[in-house]
Amino acid sequence: MADDAPSELLSRRHQMFPVLSDDDVARMRRFGEVRTFRRGEALFIAGRPSLGMFVVLEGRIAISQRDGLGASVPIVQQGPGQFTAEVATLAGRPSLVDAHAVEDVKVLLLTPGQLRALIIAEADLGERLVRALILRRVALIESSHSGPVLIGRPDSPDILRLQNFLSRNAQPHHVVDTGQDAAAAALMEQSGAAAGDALVVCPDGAVLVNPTADELARCIGMLDVAVHDEVFDVAIVGAGPAGLATAVYAASEGLSVVVLDCRSFGGQAGASARIENYLGFPTGISGQSLAGRAYVQAQKFGAQLMIPAQAVGLDCSRANADAALAVLLKDGRRFKARTVVAASGARYRRPEVARLAEFEGRGVWYWASAIEARMCSGADVALVGGGNSAGQAAVFLSAHARKVYVLVRGAGLAASMSRYLIDRIAAAPNIELLPHTELAALHGDATAGLAGVSWRDRRDGIETTESLRNVFLFVGADPETGWLEGCGVEADASGFLRTGAEVARVGDGHVPAPLETSIPGVFAVGDVRSGSVKRVGGAIGEGAAAVAQIHGALAAAAAAREAELPSPGCARALDPGASRAGRH
Repeated sequence: MADDAPSELLSRRHQMFPVLSDDDVARMRRFGEVRTFRRGEALFIAGRPSLGMFVVLEGRIAISQRDGLGASVPIVQQGPGQFTAEVATLAGRPSLVDAHAVEDVKVLLLTPGQLRALIIAEADLGERLVRALILRRVALIESSHSGPVLIGRPDSPDILRLQNFLSRNAQPHHVVDTGQDAAAAALMEQSGAAAGDALVVCPDGAVLVNPTADELARCIGMLDVAVHDEVFDVAIVGAGPAGLATAVYAASEGLSVVVLDCRSFGGQAGASARIENYLGFPTGISGQSLAGRAYVQAQKFGAQLMIPAQAVGLDCSRANADAALAVLLKDGRRFKARTVVAASGARYRRPEVARLAEFEGRGVWYWASAIEARMCSGADVALVGGGNSAGQAAVFLSAHARKVYVLVRGAGLAASMSRYLIDRIAAAPNIELLPHTELAALHGDATAGLAGVSWRDRRDGIETTESLRNVFLFVGADPETGWLEGCGVEADASGFLRTGAEVARVGDGHVPAPLETSIPGVFAVGDVRSGSVKRVGGAIGEGAAAVAQIHGALAAAAAAREAELPSPGCARALDPGASRAGRH
């Protein structure tokens, strides 16, 4: 890959760019079609959708990275038996690299649908292909030569906001510091951007100033804007562990699936620095890595993932011609589905502290990723919260910050945190636990950001102020159910969705499945569900279990539709030309 790619990736170059055998290529031929390209002709261009995966049969092609500023970096030349593609190819997303024919070439083209069919049908070959696609995406992210260019001050709130959005969605990008690059500063000035703004140059050369996540996603081709008239078997709102698990199991069993999420795949779990109690990962795994694998897996089986796509309502009247439910999006589109799964999780809870909104993105954070950790290097930080997410973040930050103050309202951590995290916090010399303590005040100004934090001992009311530029809030979350309010889905006193026996009624003819809500065909899984264990493992288990119940709902609906249709004999009876002998 590029020269600055991690040595671990370089050591796996043979897996990133394998050479297929003649037998492998022969097995692939039935899935694709042969194409030819003349010397110098482009097979695909960064920022534009690719036709699919190309397997080189004759000749050579050159792959290179190119960013929005036109800087190009060679990656590799590929000859017979080698293939193009990376993760985006599975879903037909825009290419992140350029490919040109070095000489006249003959290739085997597999469209995204054909590629997915090959991966499923040829398991051993598919495993090698998927491994290469994932490693290539990782290398593209690490090399920082593809995708949009973010121009501005590295600590600018808007730069950090956009960088976090792209990182959480595994989108390659890089940041150019206007303080270190005169040409970038000149481009900022020419574009009319202020010193603290974020200027984005997309792969196609389009320039945006302080774009929203939706605007940026649309510019880089990440956002699907097409009108979808089809009826999906399952529409899943939320791409956290529960939603992704539902998508993987449903799509792998042949159901048509669409997943909608307004932020990124992974949900709150995706922001976890390290999950160490998830089955099968004895050394732990980051939430981003776990979610990223599930994200690719869902696409492998054909699930359509729409990110960012914000659900704002659910039409459960089934009044349309298809008698389907309909998820309403903020952009006005409607996605029809026979069943809907609420996996929308929960939104970060904000403590009642003055000026909190003023410092969000300027020193107040609701997650702890590598981006924030770099800003905290060698500095003191405060973290508020006593759950597992807070514990994971505290341990992660302690490897970067000089000191981490952990504020908890209770007497300790035992009531809400796993033992292994409590022990690790106790063993970290630079983590100081402050029990019976609450956040009291934030200090600083809107331009420079957070400059100090005050906390209060709840036993004696004494306040302490420290000069801190970063505070991390992990104080729980409220259910993300606003999009369901017009549909009458029952919830508990805290707003979490009731399911199963909790919503069963005698005499209404509907016996809800264990994960089904009060509305037939609408299911709830993960953190948004009342009574869920609020753990990644539990969310994934619920997602898997929901699919069996979805099959039951689909079968029941199909049987009901069939029962409503007139029998062939009755259909003949309605025909005026039918003979009396044919009537009954």
